[in-house]
Amino acid sequence: MSRVDGHRYIRGAAAGAALLLLAGCGSGEDGGGAAKALGKAEVSSVLPDAKAMPGWRTQLEPDAQEPVPEYPPTVCLTTDKTKRATACGKITYYGVAAYVRKPDVTSLNYWVLAYPDEKSADAAYDALAEYYGGDRVGVGAVPVDIGEPGDEREANRAEMGTMGGPATITQLRVGTTVLGISTGNQGKEAVSDQEVKEFAAVFAERAQQAQNGEKPSAAVAGG
Repeated sequence: MSRVDGHRYIRGAAAGAALLLLAGCGSGEDGGGAAKALGKAEVSSVLPDAKAMPGWRTQLEPDAQEPVPEYPPTVCLTTDKTKRATACGKITYYGVAAYVRKPDVTSLNYWVLAYPDEKSADAAYDALAEYYGGDRVGVGAVPVDIGEPGDEREANRAEMGTMGGPATITQLRVGTTVLGISTGNQGKEAVSDQEVKEFAAVFAERAQQAQNGEKPSAAVAGG
């Protein structure tokens, strides 16, 4: 079990000191070579399942698909056609999962885009960040400090998102994957910075575990 600024999240028994050293090293600078491209089942496993999300009700079970070139994943959004080709044209597999929590009816969505190599994922991250970053989550969005999960990361919060209440969007890159997390509700209380940070840490670790050839097991703290 690990802590994110005092808040615990659960790590699998196989995730030990080696993963701590590998965190943020998807480029293979640890001497292990290039980051691993993930297959369909591995992409699905990166998405947190019900076991990894205690206290949350599943709305959409983790699932991965191979994209149809003419119809990129709906979460692959960019500011223009050139960036769309960069971000969406090389996706090998993608997956989504969704959860909801009572009593505040907070929605929590995860998505993962997998690429054939780290260079493609890096370029895609930049193109996607231009769309998802800043005010895309809502007018007057401000950054959320999530620490340093993965190789690249960004998180922003707005007081009024698409559900009418506070919302956040987080984007991460871990090796050959680009990860997205969104939260939103209709109330006045935002998902806390601590929770946004925990979701990012858990998701990034699951992506790293998959690229290490392990079964992803990182989970949020019990609800």
